[in-house]
Amino acid sequence: MFFGREHELEQLETFFKRPTAGLAVCSGRRRIGKSTLIEHAAKGYPFYEFYGLSPREGITTQDQLDHFSRLLSKHFSIPFVHFSNWQEALDLLASLTRQGHHVIFLDEISWMGGKDKDFPGKLKGVWDTQFKKNPELKLILCGSVSSWIQENILQSKGFVGRVSLTIDLEELPLYQANQFWSKNLYVSAYEKCKILCVIGGVPRYLEEIDPKLDAEKNIKQLAFTSGGLLVNEFDKIFSDLFGKQATDYQEIVRALIHQSRSTEEIAQFLNIDISGHLSHKLTVLKDCGFVARDYVWHAKRRLDKLSKYRLRDNYLRFYLKYIEPKKDLVEKKLYTEIDLENLPDWSSIIGLQFENLVLNNLRQLIKILDISPESLLSASPYFQNATKTNPGCQVDLMLQTKYTTYLCEVKCCHVIETEVIHEIIEKIERLKIPKTVSLRPVLIYQGELSKSVIKENFFSKLISFEDLLAIP
Repeated sequence: MFFGREHELEQLETFFKRPTAGLAVCSGRRRIGKSTLIEHAAKGYPFYEFYGLSPREGITTQDQLDHFSRLLSKHFSIPFVHFSNWQEALDLLASLTRQGHHVIFLDEISWMGGKDKDFPGKLKGVWDTQFKKNPELKLILCGSVSSWIQENILQSKGFVGRVSLTIDLEELPLYQANQFWSKNLYVSAYEKCKILCVIGGVPRYLEEIDPKLDAEKNIKQLAFTSGGLLVNEFDKIFSDLFGKQATDYQEIVRALIHQSRSTEEIAQFLNIDISGHLSHKLTVLKDCGFVARDYVWHAKRRLDKLSKYRLRDNYLRFYLKYIEPKKDLVEKKLYTEIDLENLPDWSSIIGLQFENLVLNNLRQLIKILDISPESLLSASPYFQNATKTNPGCQVDLMLQTKYTTYLCEVKCCHVIETEVIHEIIEKIERLKIPKTVSLRPVLIYQGELSKSVIKENFFSKLISFEDLLAIP
């Protein structure tokens, strides 16, 4: 089952058809569909996939080399070769693909070569002296450890000017995730919202959804049933990506469960000093797609000193809040009959999850609001700290153009009453908007609008979750 990714497929098809050798890089979180995308795009081409073994205690470079050799033997029908180093392995692969069409896919490359600090240099050397001399050869590097790819490939001086295509694969946009229910036309937007608030637009998780079952049953099977995909996924993700440092990264994520925080606030929450190590780990989590860094914009300037990190991955928050604390009961099969909406803080957590869905689908939102991309100055959550003269303020999403500010309130609840209008008026009064700029309040919602909200005619635009599901 393969849905969406039309833009990425077009990019890869253009890449495959170029008349010279090409090097491409694809990165993104685990389960996001990187390998599936490459395999789907390469249909019809001679395709050779080599993947690194996942990290485990005691794994060595020799284990990776032997695994590579077995795959080489399978692809090219040659005897197993004992390689002493990556230079020998890559040299043989290059000699076997010297002429003709070849798409070589090195998947989970950080696992493959991570134990050999010279691996990137050897790969670069073989590319320069052998691979690229075949004009019909395409080499694709892929991995979940985006920070390794950034440091060793994309930001490496050795690979400058050599990468023709870079794809940073993110969650499926809502209209593509909606296709998983394409054969079940009468499933409500509310049910879809409930599921997507738990798993986001991650293709591997969406594949596990049974559209014939309601949202509650699907979530219970995935998250609260012994052996469910989401029960042990968290530990596997972090151990595979971060190894012995997994706990450090998990603790940073825990600091963001209930709210966005600045670097200083995260350090304070964890009771540690602000250091380059913390900043580096936050950058790694951002590159992996688990957190986002939202900057405050004022007029046309980004205020770099005012930024907060947000947990953008819905599964991570749901796991830490609801699965991990009851994991023992889940494993004992004693937690399958829960009522989701009776879980502690359910309404506030689902509100944060819904905000993430909106923030991860800004392109569709901007299209609905008919904002031309070239006129957009900023698009992010907004906050201003309280001072002696100015009260604090937080806005779910603020879109700014030269002459208009769209103040967007994001709500997910059964019935939305006029309190939402009062909340926004209070925020507007706290904001400092230049007199030359118009302010347009926007409500993005899942739920039922009360008649009084509609009657007030306060919002410039009302955007339902159903609208976001429909807009490509």
